[in-house]
Amino acid sequence: MPGSGDREKALARWLGAGLLGLLIPMSLSLEVSVGKAAVIYAVNGTEILLPCTFSSCIGFEDLRFWWTYNNSDSPIIEGTVKNEKSDPKVTLKENDRITLEGTTKEKKNNISILLRDLQFSDGGKYTCHVKNPKENNLEHNATIILQVVDELEEVDNTVTLIILAVVGGVIGLLILIMLLKKLITFILKKTQEKKKECLVSSSGNDNTENGLPGSKAEEKPPTKV
Repeated sequence: MPGSGDREKALARWLGAGLLGLLIPMSLSLEVSVGKAAVIYAVNGTEILLPCTFSSCIGFEDLRFWWTYNNSDSPIIEGTVKNEKSDPKVTLKENDRITLEGTTKEKKNNISILLRDLQFSDGGKYTCHVKNPKENNLEHNATIILQVVDELEEVDNTVTLIILAVVGGVIGLLILIMLLKKLITFILKKTQEKKKECLVSSSGNDNTENGLPGSKAEEKPPTKV
């Protein structure tokens, strides 16, 4: 019968394998992105690109992707990507207003879609799904919200410009004050140095020719009669 030491080693190997099995899918899992903007706006009657890209640490094979609208489980467009050298291929499309704009060239892994002839009813939540069989069929998704409007509102930057002007003016004033302070300090320093030079020069004069009491007057010879 195996001893206690063998049982402990077997248990440690079993736990290690189980932990590794949990960590590997987590570290190799897909990442799906629809960009930084959670909400995008488009004008009625125009077209809009709904972005979606994916990445995988170990690559992909026979990858499946699809887009859904709002809470429906039925895809509005569906496709596959055979490998890193193959472009995405559409296998199902709900209507002709939807076009796949994706590519895997330059490792972009782009599966974005273009919506044409937008209508107000097209507004809503669009979710991009990706599943990679090479990673135990792990499925990841990302969502973006589309709002269809009559016209895009112009952003008023007046307040921002005023704030920037005020901040710039304050910074400029502070720099000017610092320069004036340095100039005044320099002038005062030079004035003090000149005063010191004057005092040293004055203290070195023995007043021998000014006729003041205590000074050494020039001795004159006696007058001959």
